[in-house]
Amino acid sequence: MKKLLFTFFVLINCVVSHAQDLPDSSYNIESLMQSWNHPTNKDKKIFDSVDQMLVVFREHYSDIKIAGVEKENGLWELKLAPVRASIGRSGLRMANFKREGDGFTPTGFFGLGQLFSYEPTIPSNLPFTQSTPEDKWIDDTASNDYNKHIRGVTNAKSYENLLLKSIHYKYCMVIEYNTNPVIKGNGSAIFFHVADDKYSATAGCVAIKESDMLQYLNWLQPNKRKAIWIMEDDEEYY
Repeated sequence: MKKLLFTFFVLINCVVSHAQDLPDSSYNIESLMQSWNHPTNKDKKIFDSVDQMLVVFREHYSDIKIAGVEKENGLWELKLAPVRASIGRSGLRMANFKREGDGFTPTGFFGLGQLFSYEPTIPSNLPFTQSTPEDKWIDDTASNDYNKHIRGVTNAKSYENLLLKSIHYKYCMVIEYNTNPVIKGNGSAIFFHVADDKYSATAGCVAIKESDMLQYLNWLQPNKRKAIWIMEDDEEYY
């Protein structure tokens, strides 16, 4: 009996030690996938619409992380381990409450759209548009081109240039928030782009360092249905 008890406690200690050795973010994302792969998962129909997904979540109410997951044989698997990301200067806000200029990153499930780059070629199979000084993203709430890409002349009073002097839009993918339909004033130019060395807060986008972005661009495939899930702070991990 004593031998059995000793063996039991050794096994428990091994399990606990292994759990403590796991990065917290990896443990969270693995737990999420266990939930998603359960046949009674309430989000199953949403997840059936995509093959590759970026998951943005807050790790223990502290750092923002992003991970890449992919569906294989009907089950989600972790493909890109969680890495640090930056979000809007104001934090996270449910998409229904997001407004132009508020500095919040909208939470929710969104498609991934057009990719822009400063470079003539990129290390990815994804189609992309090379940004020029004529490429703009309209943030004028009075414009009919609000939250749209325009190349060339525009009557909009304000917009973002997609070719910047900074690194931020060197690789820049549209997060399809408020794109179909576009509702004026509900927020524009929400991108997945490159973070600077300080991981500076964004105006509402999600950003990761360039080396991590290159891994994502290499992983994402044009023949796969792609999306991003930006999780609310109060969504359950377990």
